[in-house]
Amino acid sequence: MQTSPAHAAHHDDREIETLEEFDATVSARGTLAGYRVQAVDLTDRTRELLATDTTGAVFLGCPMRENAAVKVRTDGALVFPPVPDLPFDPYRGHLYTPDELFASLDKGYEETPDALSYAWFRRTRADRDVFASTLRAVHDDSVSDALDELLVGTRVVGVMGGHAMARGTEAYAGAARLGRELTRDGFTVATGGGPGAMEAANLGAYAAPFGDGMLTEALQLLAKDPSFVPSITDWARAAFEVRNRWPGGGGSVGIPTWFYGHEPPNPFASHIAKYFANATREDGLLARSTAGVVFLPGAAGTVQEIFDNATPNYYESRGEPTPMVLVDRAHWTERLPTWPLLQSLARGRSMESRIALVDRIEEVPEALKRLGG
Repeated sequence: MQTSPAHAAHHDDREIETLEEFDATVSARGTLAGYRVQAVDLTDRTRELLATDTTGAVFLGCPMRENAAVKVRTDGALVFPPVPDLPFDPYRGHLYTPDELFASLDKGYEETPDALSYAWFRRTRADRDVFASTLRAVHDDSVSDALDELLVGTRVVGVMGGHAMARGTEAYAGAARLGRELTRDGFTVATGGGPGAMEAANLGAYAAPFGDGMLTEALQLLAKDPSFVPSITDWARAAFEVRNRWPGGGGSVGIPTWFYGHEPPNPFASHIAKYFANATREDGLLARSTAGVVFLPGAAGTVQEIFDNATPNYYESRGEPTPMVLVDRAHWTERLPTWPLLQSLARGRSMESRIALVDRIEEVPEALKRLGG
């Protein structure tokens, strides 16, 4: 998938998200009037700020010297200063990377920004503090903005499935092979970003540029820590061991949530859009899976996602229905008989030709091609 700095060109032309973009804009345009500067450290750009028109500009979480801040406010700019002592940046311009969320993993998972953000979320949620809820909303909106910028022009296939699927199982290996094939076919794989089936699909995308032996070896390495219970630290370290042995894997997206913060994000998604609000995350993941969604066997969460996806397809509220592929006939017709209901809903509507039930994970790519027309 497109992960180079070229994606910066996709965002709103008035948004500045890096120091390089700031410098380029000041030298080429000679003005910052009406621009939005997002989470850029401007401490060393006092001269430029004092000499440049910033009328109507908005500075979101940009550290700057006091004389610069006074001047831009006098111009009529809005300055949202950085918030001290937060374990996350609410104004961030880009998605998270695994290295960023798992920084300090060598001291144990509890010390990572991911764990500290979850602890902050639990603490402030109990207080019902309006400032904290505002920061969460601003953060989640920034993440959505960054996610949209990243995905411009890509064909996204969502892969849904439970967190309980253990490393070392045949089901996990199958989900990984699916992620690899979809990525090799030119799709961008997006998952809920957590462990289990989600991790497997992101791992497959990571494995896409390498020879087939790499995935076999990686699966063996990971099998020694099958689950994030009892130790998230050991589970995550095994993933980073794979990443370090085979650097430069294929790109994919994980969209997890601190609402289920006891479940860590998986380190194989190259871009992690982590949210505080689960509803925003659920809807965002499905709405962005424009090339279809694959549903691996799961429990209540996956059933919910099937119908969250079916509803806009039924009403065509997002335009044409997108493909839906359910995997494992016995699971979706006997254990959790979701398929008959989905079929009944679709009957006689345009979504009828966009749903499929397959028995084996190997049949998914062909089904997606068929349904995608």
